Amino acid sequence: MKRILIIEDDETIAAIERDYLVLSEFEVDIAVTGNDGIALGRSGKYDLILLDLMLPGIDGFTVCRTLRESLDIPILMVTARQEDIDKIKGLGMGADDYITKPFSPNVLVARIKANLAQYDRLKNTGNTNRTLIQMGNILLQTDTRRVFVDGTEVDLKNKEYELLLFLMSNADIVFSKETLYERIWGYDAIGDNATVAVHINRLREKIEKDPSNPRYIQTVWGAGYRFKP
Repeated sequence: MKRILIIEDDETIAAIERDYLVLSEFEVDIAVTGNDGIALGRSGKYDLILLDLMLPGIDGFTVCRTLRESLDIPILMVTARQEDIDKIKGLGMGADDYITKPFSPNVLVARIKANLAQYDRLKNTGNTNRTLIQMGNILLQTDTRRVFVDGTEVDLKNKEYELLLFLMSNADIVFSKETLYERIWGYDAIGDNATVAVHINRLREKIEKDPSNPRYIQTVWGAGYRFKP
């Protein structure tokens, strides 16, 4: 049974989220402060963290950045703040997805299941024989989820790796932001363009010599993105 950690200071909201997740056969713990959330999150007991932005004391951005230093599990950020700058900042801190309040509890459960399924699928790539994908100076090992640029290993987060793998496996094909969100995040109804754009920018910073003038991950204006081999 998958275990979810909810970090939310509004106990009413946390209880509603917990109840829906329990009905969906998840085990759930709740932390009402950032410090408690960090302590529980670092225990390694959880498969996914649901993190509110507006927390007393340490805010959700700081909690996300701190947890991401040691955790390689999905972190979903939940907040009532709808400004794109907050979404971009949260994703930049290492969040995998961003859900804006108010939302349907059923939608929340669906997003959690989609992120967990994608994460499990990514982890299970290690069960296959080694496959190498190389284009230019980028080498990707699908069994170990390792990426090398000019022979130097690059540290990619889950969604960054999966996005790169998908684009390299479909080189020269243009994909819209909506399609990339559906393929990588696994949920097609409420994709957020900011989520895809931030992950694309983070990938460029890690694999491109000049991220502002990318050689590989190219923007096709009005259409989306493609990986140019």
